[in-house]
Amino acid sequence: MSFDASPARTTNAAFVPQGAPFAVARAEGAYLVTPDGQRILDAAGGAIVANIGHGRKEVAAVAAAALERCTYVVPPFATEDRLNLVERLQKSWLPPSLTRITFTSGGSESVEAALRLARQHHVCAGRPERWKVIGTDLSYHGVSLGALSVANHAARRAPFEPMLIPFPKTPAPYAIPGFEHAEHPADALERVILAEDPETVAAFICEPVVGAAGGALVPVDDFWPRAREICSRYGVLLIADEVMSGFGRTGKKFAVEHWGVEPDILVGGKGLSGGYAPIGGVYASEAVVAPLAAERQDLMFYTYSGHPASCAVADKVLEIMEREDLVARSERMGALLRQRLDSLADHPNVAEIRGLGLMLGVEFVKDRRTMERFPAEAKFAARLQGAALRHGVFLYAAGSGPVRDAALFGPPFTINGEDIDLIVETLTSALAETVAGTA
Repeated sequence: MSFDASPARTTNAAFVPQGAPFAVARAEGAYLVTPDGQRILDAAGGAIVANIGHGRKEVAAVAAAALERCTYVVPPFATEDRLNLVERLQKSWLPPSLTRITFTSGGSESVEAALRLARQHHVCAGRPERWKVIGTDLSYHGVSLGALSVANHAARRAPFEPMLIPFPKTPAPYAIPGFEHAEHPADALERVILAEDPETVAAFICEPVVGAAGGALVPVDDFWPRAREICSRYGVLLIADEVMSGFGRTGKKFAVEHWGVEPDILVGGKGLSGGYAPIGGVYASEAVVAPLAAERQDLMFYTYSGHPASCAVADKVLEIMEREDLVARSERMGALLRQRLDSLADHPNVAEIRGLGLMLGVEFVKDRRTMERFPAEAKFAARLQGAALRHGVFLYAAGSGPVRDAALFGPPFTINGEDIDLIVETLTSALAETVAGTA
């Protein structure tokens, strides 16, 4: 059966019609294949999701077998697939202190669950006055109203501002080209906690490496250790949002490992199943969950939390990651991609090349000498994304606030040197084309 990709039909795939969306007939390895046979290198891993590559038949077989065993089981019930995944995560993946595990359907749900867990922890511990969750002023945590409330991705928040909780924000702990911190980001975090009154602060949430809002911004070296110490001092739970950066994306199992820090709560998604099934997770310490247990309360689940087939798929994806040593490959191929991207380091429109492992970003400016950004109405990153797609590479257009235009790269860990050459060659051509069209 052929794939009918006519504009009239494919427009039906878009909830808001804005022209025919890009059509994909199948995906294999690191490539998307269009109905007419064109191969597109998936340099973004979808939405920084794909890790083991597309089209693994052994994963499909596991999903089919799981669906034959259990189609749907209410989340509090134990199934073999759920238990297998929990045990693998505890044994081989999570920081040692994070022993309590609950599943969701994805990243936004995971963040919402983490926010509820932080609040519930304090209420059950007799501290109902603690409700505020501090976020950073350059961040993205998901599309739900709670996740948008703790984040500050300007464009994605804007339509919903009246509906959002006015959570406090602390200055982003990342070195942004052209901008200087007035104070150390850890000192700023402590200042905000004190200004809000520590007795009212439940948690601090932060991305170890910023994805959508900043294009792989990496924090200043000592921020995470100091943030850990500050949160502990004031009884504030530390939440690491690793929806994008987790499960090997940065060359470590989780990005917080780069700084030797263990959060109280870790949020995951995307790479847990590598895109083969919708699943996310919230991972917490025994100390976080203990007050709930003492009060005989539970963390309310979502309908599809820990779906048996999703758990089976995630367990198989992680098993493949272990068997093929793909976390180490992410580090190795990330270093190679970074080396090749450095050929653009002196480009007059490149502000910075940054990131860790296979979560890398390139930020673009109108003039690197002055760090003047392109005007917002130019939509430079989106236009660059379109140009790269026409040249056969899909990249992720990122940026918000001071980071207006960036390209984010998060390809499958299975990419090779030829794929990396294609990414850099295409980016170079697409950049020249987009700059010329913006002048």
